[in-house]
Amino acid sequence: MRRYLRVVGLCLACGFCSLLYAFSQLAVSLEEGAAGGRRPQAAVVSWLADGGRGTGRGAGSAGPGRTGRYDMKTRPNEKMHLAVVACGERLEETVTMLKSALIFSIKPLHVHIFAEDQLHHSFKDRLASWSFLRRFDYSLYPITFPGDSAADWKKLFKPCASQRLFLPLILKEVDSLLYVDTDILFLRPVDDIWSLLKKFNSTQIAAMAPEHEEPRIGWYNRFARHPYYGRTGVNSGVMLMNMTRMRRKYFKNDMTTARLQWGDILLPLLKKYKLNITWGDQDLLNIMFFHNPESLFVFPCQWNYRPDHCIYGSNCREAEEEGVFILHGNRGVYHDDKQPAFRAVYEALRNCSLEDDSVRSLLKPLELELQKTVHTYCGKTYKIFIKQLTKSIRNRYDTPPKER
Repeated sequence: MRRYLRVVGLCLACGFCSLLYAFSQLAVSLEEGAAGGRRPQAAVVSWLADGGRGTGRGAGSAGPGRTGRYDMKTRPNEKMHLAVVACGERLEETVTMLKSALIFSIKPLHVHIFAEDQLHHSFKDRLASWSFLRRFDYSLYPITFPGDSAADWKKLFKPCASQRLFLPLILKEVDSLLYVDTDILFLRPVDDIWSLLKKFNSTQIAAMAPEHEEPRIGWYNRFARHPYYGRTGVNSGVMLMNMTRMRRKYFKNDMTTARLQWGDILLPLLKKYKLNITWGDQDLLNIMFFHNPESLFVFPCQWNYRPDHCIYGSNCREAEEEGVFILHGNRGVYHDDKQPAFRAVYEALRNCSLEDDSVRSLLKPLELELQKTVHTYCGKTYKIFIKQLTKSIRNRYDTPPKER
């Protein structure tokens, strides 16, 4: 009899605890709703309903997103998601970026390519030759913007650039995503920057690098006519996102006392600051994280190394110590003679095939080309361009297959 009573008591205790947990979760939900929750704007809802997500036209499609809480433990077979937006004459640059990502990456990689319709056939032709890569697949999407504001978004800064702002709303099934500009080159595995997701604390939803290391040559702190993050702002050319958290978050802002979700805040921000922003979508991101600094994880400059880090003398200490991890050739430096060190790295990877021997033979000719650039400020520190690249090639291609 006593044993029976103990079992009954234990069951009642468990039931009571479950009831308390249910009420606590309900309270949290009500609190979030009161913090500014409202239904997404009709324009965004209509845009998504009309196919804003786009149709995956590549080899494979986006895998189903995880709908539970973000799991900070990376699963061994987890697929990484990379996104890029290509318009105009950016096909070759984008393909070179993708090649650099695939040369060193270890885990499977799914690439989401947003491109103008006239580029889709060319992308399919170029990527068809990579079909032997079992750890790579991709989806092609059209460029789409919501509702009546589409014309404003299209001409913001550069054609199609603001498409990145809508990735959390379009790729609703994707939990986390690495967005990069077309002029990005990976000099170490994508897996390494992807692993930074595990370093996010409970409030952080995205990661970017500072726009400048040296305030004396900073743009935002000298010229911006709007709020920006930190001392010198952040650069959105490499942006790591936990999109599940982005979609759930209610953002503080300077337009209303109510907090707004991602789909609700973009258009009001554009309307308020349209005449005050220079760098388009990047400026809007700076404004958002100025009001929500706890939501941003800032990674070092070596993860987004640009001409600004060496054009007036080296000012990225982390790159000097460990080498460049991700090269960002903004301002068109891959295609002119203003920064020959950047162009040399781009040309080496553009001409490199995905065959092992081609990758192994990359370094010597590249170093010879870089030595020709020592008359420039960036060329004076040319070894930082190959320091990490050398390690990446050795680790990936000089290690016996069974040890990789």
